[in-house]
Amino acid sequence: MTPSAYNLVEIRDLRFAWSSDGALILDIAELVVNSGQSLFLHGPSGCGKTTLLNIIGGVLSPQSGQVAVLGRDLRQLSGAERDALRADRIGFVFQQFNLVPYLSVIDNVTLPTRFSVARRSRAEIDGKTIESAAIELLDELGMAHVQRETVTSLSVGQQQRVALARALLGAPSMIVADEPTSALDSDRRDEFVELLFDSARAAGSSVVMVSHDRELGDRFDRVVDLRAINRAGGPA
Repeated sequence: MTPSAYNLVEIRDLRFAWSSDGALILDIAELVVNSGQSLFLHGPSGCGKTTLLNIIGGVLSPQSGQVAVLGRDLRQLSGAERDALRADRIGFVFQQFNLVPYLSVIDNVTLPTRFSVARRSRAEIDGKTIESAAIELLDELGMAHVQRETVTSLSVGQQQRVALARALLGAPSMIVADEPTSALDSDRRDEFVELLFDSARAAGSSVVMVSHDRELGDRFDRVVDLRAINRAGGPA
């Protein structure tokens, strides 16, 4: 089946295991998310959330089935082509942020543009430089004043905002967030989700997020309990 360019994510008959003879981690008949929709995937630890997110992001490849993202069937792409799609059109916010400790805040934010000409070109619209575009994002997130600091000197909440700025730079088509609020209290959690949606809307990016915290689902267009669609239910 040819994937639709109008779907953000299109999954059919997905089966994934860590080895050819291992137990299935994911067994999903269908998951379709329309372009422009935001998706919230929830479920307890061990139900396969992070694994599915890594498949959607092209980090992992399933044993069978169709996984199309932004109109591209990932199983038909080479590893290099999946990497290019991810670099050009997907911004990641990781649970542990994955910031580079020896780089400054601004160098962490601009890092994705070193791997994507398309992302760099989008960031440089209207006469901006990569640095000025990064500073503009940091300013919107209340972080411009620490742009030259190393990320190790920042609080957890500040590091989270740097990770969000890095994901947003260059207006990717989709922001993928893996448990980004797990280290925050409820007030900071709600503040971050508000920032995530406001910033993604300004960049024209859709949001796909996984979390065990069901209270976050109210902000999303589509809420899916992974246990309800995953017939395997193995560990993440």
